[in-house]
Amino acid sequence: MSGNDINYSQYPVLAVDDERDNLDVIRYAFKQSHPLLFAESGAEAMATLEKHPVAAIVSDQRMPAMSGLELLAQARKLRPDAVGVLLTAYGDVPMLAEAINSGLVYRYVQKPFDASDLGSAIKQAVEKHHLVIENRRLVDRLARHNEYLKREEHASWNGAEIVGQAPSLAAALELVRRVAPTTATVLLRGESGTGKELIARMIHSSSARTNRPFVRVNCAALASSVLESELFGHERGAFTGAVARRSGRFELAHEGTLFLDEVGDMSSELQVKLLRVLQEREFERVGGAETLRVDVRVISATNRDLEAAMAAGTFREDLFYRLNVFPIRVPPLRERPGDIEGLAGHFLARFVAAFGRSITGLRDDAVEKLCAYEWPGNVRELENVIERAVILARGMEISGDDLDFGVRPLPDREPSRVLDHALAEMERKSLVDALGRHHGHKADVARDLGINRSTLYYRLRKYGIQ
Repeated sequence: MSGNDINYSQYPVLAVDDERDNLDVIRYAFKQSHPLLFAESGAEAMATLEKHPVAAIVSDQRMPAMSGLELLAQARKLRPDAVGVLLTAYGDVPMLAEAINSGLVYRYVQKPFDASDLGSAIKQAVEKHHLVIENRRLVDRLARHNEYLKREEHASWNGAEIVGQAPSLAAALELVRRVAPTTATVLLRGESGTGKELIARMIHSSSARTNRPFVRVNCAALASSVLESELFGHERGAFTGAVARRSGRFELAHEGTLFLDEVGDMSSELQVKLLRVLQEREFERVGGAETLRVDVRVISATNRDLEAAMAAGTFREDLFYRLNVFPIRVPPLRERPGDIEGLAGHFLARFVAAFGRSITGLRDDAVEKLCAYEWPGNVRELENVIERAVILARGMEISGDDLDFGVRPLPDREPSRVLDHALAEMERKSLVDALGRHHGHKADVARDLGINRSTLYYRLRKYGIQ
């Protein structure tokens, strides 16, 4: 921050000297740039400080009864943020060095002083005071924001959003209750949108690690090389663009919980490195030689059939058993039909408050429509449908017409059969085209289509493609 950003008129300065001539020099030299207070002794200065906060104290060192250093020491107890400037006619270097090192004196000016030298010292002292105050405000603001985030996280993940009474959900939550206090590795299995991350956060917040970091990584969202750096960090110069050392998610999660979302999408190379961390609790940053040890609880999640992936050779069996210490199945929404209305009401209340709408509830036809739907996107899809309905609804209640599931039936007596046939033909054609592009190399075909090899083999058998 530059001095040009400071309004000096907001920062009073106390000048203390037993020689009135020196105070007059200060008065006339700086009355235009700083609010000034004056005292002719240490006792008078302390009395002034009891009534007035100041940014800086400019004090002569040689004064009767109380020296300048003694005054600054006393003043620090009363006004700890006031910055000291010492006026001295004596070059007592050891004394000055000790005073500066202790923070009691920020600048000193030798007498007889030049007005420009003293002005520069006062300016620097006020800037130091300003910086201290601004830093404290920033720290306080960050502390308040951090506390807010902690409250939000606690409110979000203490189970308040686990809505429902279905037996399958109750069974999963009972497993959560049992495993949370332990350090066991957990594998959450379930379809996309069922709330696996919510369950992971619930386990973390109910564990002894609740006040330590919860760190999430989406293994499907990043390329393998990027994911490696994200997990393990990298050293400066490890690869193009690595201009500085960067800590990975394992380091950031030390003594806390690391949530590996979509772990079934991890490449074979990274599976080996993840297995080592789980076994040895140690790793090296990308491009580094130093071995780092970590204490991390790992919770992973997947919507893939890992047994099929192991059979197809795309997921390591030894890694599976390391991750699958305590499996929990998170049920899809179609297995919880009795929870749909309650979840819809929960999301309705949240979005009504967020958007300032005056909607009072769901009409019967809306509830019937919600309960009749299959919910392939599970709870996340239900949340999105209710959010859209709250935005678009015209009445005081949400009706069936306000609900949009994003799929329109075809104008045919048997729309689902026609749609299924059309989708199957498109899928078959994409397989044939990809096989042609890659000259039958199945690994390249799977990579091109964004699926694993077991899924590719299943689809090839399904459509009779050799």
